[in-house]
Amino acid sequence: MARLGSLALLLALALVGCSDVHTVAGTGTGDGKQAASVRDPIDPAVERFLDGALPEGPGITVATARGDRLTHCAGRGLSDRAAKAPATCDTVYDVMSITKQFTAAAILKLEMAGKLQVSDPIGRHLGRVPDDKRTITLHQLLTHTAGLPQSLGDDYDPLTRAQMLAQAMKAPLQSGPGKEFHYSNLGYSLLAAVIEKVSGESYEHFLARHLFRPAGMTRTGYVLPDWRRAQVAVEYDEHGRAQGRPMDHPWAPDGPYWNLRGNGGMLSTARDMFRWHRALTGDAVLSPAAKLKLFAPHVRVPEVDGSYGYGWVVVGSDDDRFAWHDGGNDWSLATVAEFRRDGTMVFWVTNHAYREGKWNLEDDHLELTQDIADRVRRPA
Repeated sequence: MARLGSLALLLALALVGCSDVHTVAGTGTGDGKQAASVRDPIDPAVERFLDGALPEGPGITVATARGDRLTHCAGRGLSDRAAKAPATCDTVYDVMSITKQFTAAAILKLEMAGKLQVSDPIGRHLGRVPDDKRTITLHQLLTHTAGLPQSLGDDYDPLTRAQMLAQAMKAPLQSGPGKEFHYSNLGYSLLAAVIEKVSGESYEHFLARHLFRPAGMTRTGYVLPDWRRAQVAVEYDEHGRAQGRPMDHPWAPDGPYWNLRGNGGMLSTARDMFRWHRALTGDAVLSPAAKLKLFAPHVRVPEVDGSYGYGWVVVGSDDDRFAWHDGGNDWSLATVAEFRRDGTMVFWVTNHAYREGKWNLEDDHLELTQDIADRVRRPA
């Protein structure tokens, strides 16, 4: 069963420049690449690089942007091998732990509305908590410093919100609140519960109304978007065996159960991830002050040249800040990167990250992201 929470905490990025972009029209090609429709831009420098950098086999979609302009968005390989469906800019994928930045933005949205503060102890919103967890704050949940364990079990265990909260309160801490960094999916599920209790809305409905709709994101969510089943990528294991689509695993009627809700499992497209990038470069969703908190280097991450913000790993100085986050399970992998100074975005996702004896895209996924960004930012 898949496990959420891949975070490859290694990086050394120094990126400069930009490149020419052209739009092409066409159909799938014989080598498994999927040419874009007339509305989708293709950056020839990115395409040439991907031709040599990516293995044949996995379905992959890559999107890049500069400011509010989508500069590349195209798929290669197949999103569903049985149906011979090509991966495209609009293929729906599980973006896994990238979900955390949506949860973090929702907390900041509630802070903007005066409904909470990130300095609040969790008991202010979740009721009575045991003595060992009484000083845990929302900020500590956001930065993985609450001391909570990574999870309470498998992603797809049928755990309700009440059961998750009860078990979380009983779970032994790995360290005292605020003492150490321990990456915790459970912490972000607690944040999703806070969002529901403070807003009076379900987690997905709150994100849809206050984040996704203002950003123009019509293809992001758990169950609310009106996508067809065939648009959602099938995932493949290390032996190439189909593992179905995310909703083929045990889900509640309104989305994944609470070992996954809030920390992962969100479905989205490359085009919608561009719209999220565009929202983060403007003020449609978050105020400038809220974005400063989202991308601030709050807590140093051990053995990494970087810190954790709110749902982002943050590297660099104030005037040249780079932020990234990945998401992974036993089958798929996604990475998103934001270069805050010049508004460059790179997002890529695959439905087949590992093939025994052939490829492991997680090994070099940050290097791949860097190389794509190099070509986006290179001078013409």
